[in-house]
Amino acid sequence: MNLPSLRTTTLLVTFLVVLVAIIFSPSKFESIAAASRSIAQRFYSRISTNQLTSKMTSIKRTPVYFLSHGGPNIMYETDHPVYPQLQKIGREITQKVKPKAVVVFSAHWQGERDVIEINTFENTELIYDFYGFPANYYKETYPNKGSPEIAQKVIDSLTAAGIKSHGMRRGLDHGVWASFKVAFNEKTNPLNVPVVQVSLFDTEDPAQHIALGRAVTHLRDEGIQIIVSGMAVHNLRDLRWGQQGVKPYAKSFDEALGEAVETESEAEREEKLVQLLKRPDARPAHPSFEHLLPIHIGAGAAGSDRGKRLWTLAEGSFSWAQFRFGDAPE
Repeated sequence: MNLPSLRTTTLLVTFLVVLVAIIFSPSKFESIAAASRSIAQRFYSRISTNQLTSKMTSIKRTPVYFLSHGGPNIMYETDHPVYPQLQKIGREITQKVKPKAVVVFSAHWQGERDVIEINTFENTELIYDFYGFPANYYKETYPNKGSPEIAQKVIDSLTAAGIKSHGMRRGLDHGVWASFKVAFNEKTNPLNVPVVQVSLFDTEDPAQHIALGRAVTHLRDEGIQIIVSGMAVHNLRDLRWGQQGVKPYAKSFDEALGEAVETESEAEREEKLVQLLKRPDARPAHPSFEHLLPIHIGAGAAGSDRGKRLWTLAEGSFSWAQFRFGDAPE
């Protein structure tokens, strides 16, 4: 029986009981009325509790995604193998996960050594943090809204974990909006929820970034999607347009990263991710580690949820591996 019919039935029964009491025993009316009020209060209290419980159980814990975002040219390269993979992940998020907001960490925003920065404003301009591209790249748009409320949740979470942070006005950088234009195309697969960008630390400390992710993991229980954006392998110094072949470090580091992420034990996974930075191929794969550290944030936010490599491609001096921690709803 649905809620409206339950209420109607209860009101009708209560009315009949009171009516009978008035007709046959007016003196007992007050006591019966009091009993009826008690029954009604218990009934509506139970309904309210059931409604709340139902609402709470309907919110499922969101998975965590690591996106290898590439350069701004990815938004035009529809024939690149990663393009449909980003689209697939985007559809999984909008059609299965259905988050109420997105909190995203990008390799292109580093705060201070011990302070995290967060965009706390609703309306901001895109940041075109790339150089030497055709003029049309700098005219691209990506409709999005921030959320002061969600940003405050992030700040409160970091404060509770002993991590210093402060809010500021900052738009999305291309580590977010260029890949989001593919994953969450505004016409074919719009995200339609607030996007709050958060910085990394301005350090190369993997444990510090794991702790950062761990501090915000509970946001996943509130229907907030955490996305970390970087590159599995990222060496611009060795980039040669039109080059043939894959750099040896791109393959070896890509495989080591995938193995570390998919380690079953949470503690062992974190240790392997920390040790990645000490491998001989780590610096060739990442001359600086800011594009790798988002995976450490993701692992910290994942907690005990298993990591899975969704897809990968070693290409030249890059790797496009895409990861998910936790399961997507069916």
